[in-house]
Amino acid sequence: MQAQVVSSEPKELNLSIKDTDIGILYIIQHELLQTSKIDFAGVIVKHPLTNECWMRVNSSTKPIQEIKNATQTAEKTAEELKKLFNSTIKGN
Repeated sequence: MQAQVVSSEPKELNLSIKDTDIGILYIIQHELLQTSKIDFAGVIVKHPLTNECWMRVNSSTKPIQEIKNATQTAEKTAEELKKLFNSTIKGN
């Protein structure tokens, strides 16, 4: 995964993200939208042949910090889900 800042303002951040799965970005977007500090969080596939996605975040605080927080929350949730699946599989 490669991320590059397309544009940055105090309350808005636009990222270009290459070589990723949009599903991961949707999870981060979902976590962002759970926060009251986020005014807008959007993810799109820029072009399917280039495997490039764009993410835009508008926040009342620093958007980059909100993205970091949302990513950490998504990681914790994924780890909990992994543990749940592993315990269920071992139980059967």
